[in-house]
Amino acid sequence: MKRDNRVQELLSSWEETYKKGQLTLWIFLSLQESRKYVEEIREFVETRSQGTITCEEQSLYRALRKYEQIQVLNYELRKGNKGPDRKYYYLTPLGKELFDQFVSRNIDLFYSQEIINLLNNKL
Repeated sequence: MKRDNRVQELLSSWEETYKKGQLTLWIFLSLQESRKYVEEIREFVETRSQGTITCEEQSLYRALRKYEQIQVLNYELRKGNKGPDRKYYYLTPLGKELFDQFVSRNIDLFYSQEIINLLNNKL
């Protein structure tokens, strides 16, 4: 039982570090699909990650401001259901290029047969 606790403790620590680094990928994935406002981005991330990645709106706003400052995303104002206009975020051409190159360098490798076999413990 002690070993199981240690594994769970290490797994939780690893996943926490992993999740912090994944927020950018998930935000970009959501905006690759379509323009979204903050709540839609949050819902996309939580739904598509099957609940393994959650994010507070404050974290999203902070990240979106940072990405806007470096010009990889922008927004347009649209009428909200009630109240003020909403910011609908989208990837700029620079953001799309950045995302494409990131995926090419860091995600596509998981589709190689060698890595698939390793992930399935078949080597």
